[in-house]
Amino acid sequence: MPTSMPAGWAGGWIIAALVIAALAGLPIAAILVASLSGGIGALAHLARTMLGEYVWNTGLLMLLAGTFAALVGTGCAWLVAASDFPGRRVLGWALVLPLAVPAYIAAYIYADMLDFAGPVQTALRGFTGWGARDYAFPEIRSLGGGALVLGLVLYPYVYLLARTAFATQSLTQFRAARSLGAGPARAFRQVALPAARPAIAGGLALVLMEVLADFGVAEYFAIPTFSTGIFRSWLAMGDKPAALKLAAVMLLFVVALVALEAATRAGRSDSRDGLTARAGAEPLVALSPLGKALAFIACLAPVLLGFVVPAGYLGMMAMSDVALAATGNLAAYAADSLWLGLAASGVCLVAALLLAFARARSPSRLTAGAIRLGTLGYALPGALLAVGLLAPLGALDQSLTRFARDALGWTGGLLLTGTSAILVYALSVRFLTVAYNSVSGGMARIPPALDSAARSLGAGPARVLARIYTPLLAPSLAGAAALVFIDTVRELPATLILRPFNLETLATRTYRLASDERLVEASIPALILLAAGLLPVLLLNRLSRR
Repeated sequence: MPTSMPAGWAGGWIIAALVIAALAGLPIAAILVASLSGGIGALAHLARTMLGEYVWNTGLLMLLAGTFAALVGTGCAWLVAASDFPGRRVLGWALVLPLAVPAYIAAYIYADMLDFAGPVQTALRGFTGWGARDYAFPEIRSLGGGALVLGLVLYPYVYLLARTAFATQSLTQFRAARSLGAGPARAFRQVALPAARPAIAGGLALVLMEVLADFGVAEYFAIPTFSTGIFRSWLAMGDKPAALKLAAVMLLFVVALVALEAATRAGRSDSRDGLTARAGAEPLVALSPLGKALAFIACLAPVLLGFVVPAGYLGMMAMSDVALAATGNLAAYAADSLWLGLAASGVCLVAALLLAFARARSPSRLTAGAIRLGTLGYALPGALLAVGLLAPLGALDQSLTRFARDALGWTGGLLLTGTSAILVYALSVRFLTVAYNSVSGGMARIPPALDSAARSLGAGPARVLARIYTPLLAPSLAGAAALVFIDTVRELPATLILRPFNLETLATRTYRLASDERLVEASIPALILLAAGLLPVLLLNRLSRR
C-alpha cells in the first residue's frame, strides 16, 4: 500500500467516501428522526395496538428458522467435511443449491403442493381411503410452515461457513481427543464444534438477517411481521408515521444482527494443520454401512426439499398450456427487470470503486467508518429501506416539483418518487456491499507499485483508474455486476413499494400472480428467477471450497 500521496488525492477519496456514506445512511437517519416524532403517546399507542404482535412473530420466526438452518447446515457440513459416504462429493456442492430458490417462490410452491386440493393431500386421501372426510394435516400457511420454508432455503449460509471451518481447523486436537478415548460424538461436541462456533454463528447471523428482511413468505402465509406491518401501514392503511416507527423498532433488530455478525467475524481463525493434514488422509469419522446410508439420506433430504422439489414442480407447471399462454407480456417484464438490474449494477460499481480506492489510498478511521456505513445496506430489509427513503425524498420531491411548476411551468408530476430513480437508489444502497466486497478483493491483489509508478510519471487519478486498475479489475467488476444484477432482479419488497405504476419486474409479476392463486401462470417467471439465482450460488460454493 502506498505510504505517501498528494494531499488532494487523499482528500478527494475521503470526500467521495463520505458522500456515499451520507447517501447510504439517509434512510437510517430518516427513520431515527421519524421515531422521535409524536412523543411517548405515539409509541404507547403503537405498543398497545400492533407492536407486540410484530415483535413476537418476527422473533419467533427468526428463532425457529434459525434453529432449523443451524441444525441442518452444521450437521451436513460435518458429515461432508469429516466422513466419507456414497455421493459425498456431489452432495458437497449440491447442498448449496437451495440458496438459489427465492424464499417467496418456495412458499408458493409448498402451499400449492400441501393444500387440501394439492397433490400431496390428494395422494394421501387416495392411499388411505379417507376420501373427503376431514383429517389432521399440518397447516403449511402458518408461522411454523413459514419457518420451515425459510430454513430450507437459507441453511446454506450456515453450511458454507461451517464446512469451511471444519475443513480448516486443526485435526490434531480432534485426533488427540479420539486417542484419549472420546467417541466421535463427544469429540465433535467438545473439540470440533467449539472451534467452528464463530463461523456457525456468522452464518446464522446471515440467516437471521434474511428472515428479518423477508416479506414474501410472511405475507403469503399471513404472518404479521415487521416487514408485512410496514408494508400494510404505509400502503394499505396510509399510516406513514406508524410505518416509520415500526421501521425504527425493526432497526434495533438490524443493529443487533450486525453486531453479532461483526463479533463472529472477528473471532474466526483458520489452521493450516487442517488444510495440510486433510489431503489424502483417512476420514476423521469412519462410518458403518448403515451410518453411510443415513449420512447420504441426511445430506440428500435438504437438497431434495430445498431445490429439487421446487425446481421440478415449477418445471412441470411451466410446460402446461396455461403457463405458456400467460407468457404474452413476459418479454416486457424481463425488459423491466433487465434495465433495472443494469442501472443498479452500474451505480453499485461506481460507488464500490470509489469506496475501494478511498480505503486503499486513505486508510484512516474516518474512511473506514464511512465505508462501514456505506456498506451497511446488506443488513437493511427492503421494506425498511423503502419507507426510510420515501419519507425524506417525498418531501424533497414535493418542494422540487412545486418550484419547477411555479418557476418553469413544469406539469409532469413528481420528479423523483414518481419515477424509477428512487427505486434504483434504494436497490443500490441495498446491494452496494455485494459489489464492494468483490471490488475490494480484486484491489487487494494489485501490487501497490503500479500505482506509485503511474503517479511518479505524472498520471492523474482518472488516468490511473482508466488505464491501470479498470483492466486489472475487470474480472472482479464483472462478478460484482452479475451478483448485483441478480439480487436486484429477485428483490421484492423494495420494488413493490417504490416502483412506478408502469414498471413490472419478474419478481413483482410472480408475486401478484401467486397472490391471486394463479401459480401455474406464475411458474415461468418464477423459474427464470430460480435459474438466475444459480450463478451467485455456484460462485459462493467455489469461493468457499477455495
